[in-house]
Order: sequence, then structure tokens, then C-alpha cells
Amino acid sequence: MAKVFFSDLKSGRCSSVVEARLLRFWEARNVKRGGELMWMDLLMVDVNSTMMQVTISAGRLPQFREMLHAGTMFSVSGFEVSRCAQNFWFTDSSLMIRFNESTSFQKLTEPVSLLPEEAFRFHNQSELIGLANTNTQLPDIIGEILSVKSTVCDPPEEKNRVIVTLKLDSDETVTLSFFDSQAVAFHKQLEAMRFDPKVMVVTSINPKIVRGRLFLNATSGTHVYFDKKTRAGDARFYKLIARDTGLPSAAPLLRSYAKVKTMTIADLSSFIVTAESQEIDFLCTGKVVRVDTYKGWCYVACSKCSKKLQRTESAFTCGVCNNSHAVGALLYRVEMAISDDTAEGTFVWFDGVLTKLHSIQASEAAQMLAEDGVNPEDTRLPPFIADMEGKTYTFQVRVTAFNFTEHHKTFTITRIAEDHGRLPVDGVGNNGDDDDDDDNADNPNIKPSPAADDQGGTSKARKKTDAVSSKMVKKARAG
Repeated sequence: MAKVFFSDLKSGRCSSVVEARLLRFWEARNVKRGGELMWMDLLMVDVNSTMMQVTISAGRLPQFREMLHAGTMFSVSGFEVSRCAQNFWFTDSSLMIRFNESTSFQKLTEPVSLLPEEAFRFHNQSELIGLANTNTQLPDIIGEILSVKSTVCDPPEEKNRVIVTLKLDSDETVTLSFFDSQAVAFHKQLEAMRFDPKVMVVTSINPKIVRGRLFLNATSGTHVYFDKKTRAGDARFYKLIARDTGLPSAAPLLRSYAKVKTMTIADLSSFIVTAESQEIDFLCTGKVVRVDTYKGWCYVACSKCSKKLQRTESAFTCGVCNNSHAVGALLYRVEMAISDDTAEGTFVWFDGVLTKLHSIQASEAAQMLAEDGVNPEDTRLPPFIADMEGKTYTFQVRVTAFNFTEHHKTFTITRIAEDHGRLPVDGVGNNGDDDDDDDNADNPNIKPSPAADDQGGTSKARKKTDAVSSKMVKKARAG
């Protein structure tokens, strides 16, 4: 049988032999059927550094599973070549290999030619932005670890998230999210390390743009390699060592963030008077004494930066973006007096937290209360917000540098605990502003898709909500 390269393959059955190295592999499971195993995906590279996706069905997998070890070289023959699905490509090739009943998969100790030991498809930030929300390519990235934040505390695995901030070669930063069991595995891996890693190589990530910001989500094909585990990471690692950058420690940051300290409202008020200025999160429990309505319950925000827009006779102006014809969107901002057995304090709820709590967008709430000629900001309080009075919540408070200034008046609630005091995983991002002035309200409702099988449902829902929001902003202009 003739030896060929991946680039020679065409659709149909192939009896030729390809020599290739197994780079990595992972299971594809059906989450709608209780995690039922559907197939195993492999990523292989030939002598020309061409990568190819290989699939082994669940029924054929027992024949090959014990042979699968990353880094092993194989000769492959007697397989089916078919076109990849339109979405979520792991390689640059539009073709993939499927094992069939005739497939021969033999381990090699002496290949005809020297095979590459690794292969990645690294992309810079501009390229990632170009791929965002397309669900076409799942590229790789390499970066310097700046911070790690986690909600991993205890089971179950499907209620966890880890966020990693990485600096790319261009010195631009990106946010990478791991979800559910992947988040737990990543968290435990960092905790078990005896040193603080500086570099991460991450494969097969799904780029998303949410409210103008780039987010990267792990997929089923995502693998993580720290520091010198790869040649690419090794080169980046020693470059950082040579620069002696003094990077922050990833593992200690992970542990300190994952275990948020519980504090009374009295202790919280005392902390900002006695402690040094810093950014830290605390967990509080208290009852809503009253909802303060003198500042309203919503505001028209810049759709780009989320700051409050200034009205003119014919348009909105954003001072932050220097845009005299900014596009507006309605966002929540509600002040409440909350008390426990020790004291009372004023807390601000921003858009992400209230939307998550009530599953109602501010634009939808305004539509419920719509009155001709009345700005949404000036309408009465939505009933589901008014009904919060008298209820007790366990919530996370983010204390920032602003809270240590003389202008401090309120604390910002960033997340609400679910059953048993457990914090939700989709509020790790910035869900509140760091100052008391709603002119500076900043609250992108960040909800990146956790899975690689997002088929656009989120986008459709967003279009529907944006249409309602647009309608209410136009009514605000008329007022």
C-alpha cells in the first residue's frame, strides 16, 4: 500500500497508509442524554506538519482505546475520508478521517520520516476577534498567566466556572473561561502544583464577543499545557524568566478567590474604615428593608461602554466614548437598604445581578410599565423589584478602591447565592460598578456560552431583547 500525506486525501474510502503522530484526544458526549459517549475525537499530525481530525465511533472505540497515548506514532490505513461539519473546526483542513470496519491502526517505533512532536494553531487577538461568534474555527492560544478566578468550592461539577486572564504576545489581555467538570479539573490541577505556573498553551477555544468584549470559552477539545510542557510554552517561559517580570502567583490567587469570606454588614462597614485600600470580595446575608427609588430603577446606557448617556433634544451623547450619537440600551440600577442583626447598609444592584435573579431584562421590565410620553427611567418601580422588600438574600459584595474614599456611599452586589448559599457560576465577570454615581454605571451582563455546541440560540434571544430595548430608547428620546 502506498504511503500518502494528509494533504493528499480526498473524500471516500482510502486504502493508502498515512504515518502520523497522535497529538491529543478527547471524548464527545451527548449532554442531552446524560453524557452518553458518542465518539472519540483524535488530532494527528503528519510529516508535513499538517493536522487532521480523526473520529472513532463509540461502537469501534473498545478496539483502539488502549492504544491511545498522546505522543505515540501510528500508521493508519483502510479508513473513510469525509467532510467536516460546517462548525467548530479543530484543524485548517475541511476533511476528516473516520475509522471503519477495515481500519488498520498500528503503533510505529521507526517511522519513514521524522514526525513533528507538536502542532498548534496560535491566533493573535485581532484574529480571535475575527473568528468570534462565527462558530467556525476553534483556534489555540499561548499566553502569560495574569490571574485566576474560580467559583469551585464543592460538588456538583456542573455548577462551576474558572476564569483565567492571559496576556498574549502582543501584550493584549484575553479572558478564558472553563465550565463544569473542566473548571473543577483545572482548579484542582492548580491547587496541586508545587509552583506557580507562568505560561499556558490552550487548544481548541471558542471565541465570543459579548457587549463589545472578547471572551474565550473552553470546549470539549480544549487541552491545557503549563510552562515547559510544550516547546512553544518552553520558549515563552524562558523569555519571561529572562525579563524577570515578577508575575503574580496564579495558585494563591485561585485559592483566595475561591473561598470568599463571610462578613456581617457591621464588619463590612468597619473594614473599609480600618483596612488598606484593595479589591476584595465578601459574602453577606441580609434582609431588604426598603427600596430607595429617588434615583430610579434603570438608566439609558451606552451600548458600547455601558456608561450613562446624556440626553440632547434629538440624540444621546456618551462622554466616555466621545460619541454624540450613541446607541442606548436600558440597564438596571437599584439602590436598597439591607440590614442584618448587626447594622444596615446601602447596596446597589446592577443589570447583570437583577437580570439573573428575575430572568427579566430591564428593557422588558420597561415594556411592562410603558406609558406614552414617559421615559422608562421615570416610571414606577417594577413590581418584582418592589416585592424584594422584606426578603432575605445571601449575596457577594465587591469592595474596590472607591469604597475606601470619602465619597463612598454604597456597596455593589456582584452575585446572589442560590440554594444552600452556593454562588452561581455565570456572575464571575464584572457585574457591578465601582462607584456610587449612576453616571458611571458599568455593568456588562456577561454570559458567554459554556459549550462548543452553541448553535445561535443566544444570538436569537439577544436580537429579540435588543429590539425591545431599541423601542424603549426611542420612547425615551420622544420624552
